[in-house]
Amino acid sequence: MSLAHRSTILSPSLTLGIDSKAKAMKSEGIDVCSFAAGEPDFDTPQHIKDACMAALDSGFTKYTPSSGIPELRQAISEKFKADNALDYAASQVVVSNGAKHSCLNAILASVSEGDEVIIPAPYWLSYPEMVKLAGGDPVFVQTTEESGWKMTAQQFEDAMSPRTKMVILNSPGNPTGAVYTREELEAIGEVAAAEDILILSDEIYEKLIYDDAKHVSIASLSKELYDLTITVNGFSKSYAMTGWRLGYLGAPVEIARAIDAIQSHSTSGCTSFAQKGALAALKGDQTPVNDMRSEFDLRRQYMAGRLAAFDRVSVVMPQGAFYVLANISGLGLSSSNFSDRLLSKHHVAVVPGIAFGDDRTIRLSYATSLDVIKTGLDRIEQFIRTL
Repeated sequence: MSLAHRSTILSPSLTLGIDSKAKAMKSEGIDVCSFAAGEPDFDTPQHIKDACMAALDSGFTKYTPSSGIPELRQAISEKFKADNALDYAASQVVVSNGAKHSCLNAILASVSEGDEVIIPAPYWLSYPEMVKLAGGDPVFVQTTEESGWKMTAQQFEDAMSPRTKMVILNSPGNPTGAVYTREELEAIGEVAAAEDILILSDEIYEKLIYDDAKHVSIASLSKELYDLTITVNGFSKSYAMTGWRLGYLGAPVEIARAIDAIQSHSTSGCTSFAQKGALAALKGDQTPVNDMRSEFDLRRQYMAGRLAAFDRVSVVMPQGAFYVLANISGLGLSSSNFSDRLLSKHHVAVVPGIAFGDDRTIRLSYATSLDVIKTGLDRIEQFIRTL
């Protein structure tokens, strides 16, 4: 039996694989400190769960429109306006099964066979696989610690070719925690607009941002960029709703229609009662989001500070999300070798940077308790001393 070519060119998710291995070790009674998972350790706020349960109790369990229930799409439209200065009508909003699904739909609707998509590295590991599924070719732009792990406009321009169709921006970013400034986005946007390059702006970590960093949606910078940009967001990170599988996007009318058509023939609408919970998330009390961000900030400062003090390890202080990317190239090990030995011998799970296109690094998530962070970092420090 032969498989479709598209299924044979994909790489398995290292983050999910390592997280599964760490959980398996825990089930065997091993004390594992896991920094692998990209999900908040907080529970979904109660008022969101209450809205979902009320929907179930009322019998709201049937099919919904493929692009989302009207009241949720309207609430997202209002959210885009209030938070991002973006005028997406409800008809330009598509609710999908997670922001990952929104990204895939956007790429499938926009990228054709042979098109190139520029992806700054380190990158979230699913971006290039999505491009491959669409028949496109990912083109990587390697960023540096000196630039704060951010692609410059000049790098973007140098990477373009006549086949370039799209650039993917993720701010705040996974795995780096980097946040692009307005000026940096303006410079990148100027290059994109000059060559009519589409922009996929993944803003899923928008509400998890620290210090004096400010989130800017690139589509808000000009009419030209608005017409070129697909803005992706979701509920998983900000509202601790990872298992609910709800994301959304706003896009120019033609692209939104194409995405809706794709979704209508694949997954159709999202879970009905979960959408009522998402509506409560947008409309309800935002205090839990702010409290979670404050706790993440404490953990961020502790983790980054400890790692930066380790021998032969360097760190750029992340400004968003809940990850620290540590450069371990001075230790003389590949990221996979380091991660494998750390998990097997010291029972600490991290994600090797090779998964994100940078073998010099490892990613640690601080979406876990401060006690686990302290214990895990103690073990990492002990491991480094043996090298």
